[in-house]
Amino acid sequence: MKRIALFALVMTAGPAAAASKNPFSAEFYSLTNTDFIVSIAFLLFLGILWYFGVPKLLAKLLDDRAESIRSELNEARALREEAQALLATYERKQKDVQSQADAIVENAKADAEAAAEQAKADIAKSVERRLAAASEQIASAEAAAVKEVRDRAVSVAVSAAAQIMAKSMSSAEANKLIDAGIAEVEAKLH
Repeated sequence: MKRIALFALVMTAGPAAAASKNPFSAEFYSLTNTDFIVSIAFLLFLGILWYFGVPKLLAKLLDDRAESIRSELNEARALREEAQALLATYERKQKDVQSQADAIVENAKADAEAAAEQAKADIAKSVERRLAAASEQIASAEAAAVKEVRDRAVSVAVSAAAQIMAKSMSSAEANKLIDAGIAEVEAKLH
């Protein structure tokens, strides 16, 4: 309040000091002097403002405004702290997710390497089985060829023996041999 009164005094002294007449002379305080009238009107105006409590109202409005600014600052500070905490949480989650992703990639690489090794082993076993099967087929084909050659040799030998026997044997001797063969077969079957 003292500040406002001092301000009013300075404001009233301002126009008076700027006037052409000396404020300390008797001429200044005459009702014909417009500077004096303006000073009185200004003081009356300040008095009316004082009477209706305008300075208190202005002080209250300024205090309310200061309080609202203070509460907004506190709220902004709280929001900032909350945002920083949230940011820290998200950064931790990002690190966790990144470490999990790295672990998944490492596991996938290890699984892929293991699958590749297993595939190599399976291919090697398959090749071995196919080689063994091919060897068996070769051995079987060889055995079949040897058997065919033997059968053919026997057939040729029998045919040659039959021709030789047919030339060297008479029909009576052939009939005797046939009867002996039949008797032998009959004896073995009974």
